[in-house]
Amino acid sequence: MRPRDTLLEALLALKALEPRISVNEIVAFLYTCENEGLSVQELAYVARLTQSTASRSLRSLGQPGSDWAHPPALGLVDAFLNPNDGRSHVIHLSERGRDLRDRLDTIIRRAVTIVALQE
Repeated sequence: MRPRDTLLEALLALKALEPRISVNEIVAFLYTCENEGLSVQELAYVARLTQSTASRSLRSLGQPGSDWAHPPALGLVDAFLNPNDGRSHVIHLSERGRDLRDRLDTIIRRAVTIVALQE
């Protein structure tokens, strides 16, 4: 029997934060990991989400108690007013988000192929 694969292990790490985390929230988090400093609109574009879906997903990942975030407010990202226009927000990982990114990166580095190469 093969041990848990990388993808499943990464998904379970995300589900451990919030059992009801959505695929869109996971996608928004992963794109933020790779593109810190993007605006919500830019993240929507690269993640192929509507702007409203990207915004809702990111707000769910925001800091508890923040006026910007909404439940479950997982504390993975911080939103700052965009210095270029002051009307939108740019997204950065919080300390908790960076810790989770680093855990996921470790999981990915230990990756084992799902299907063995055929000889």
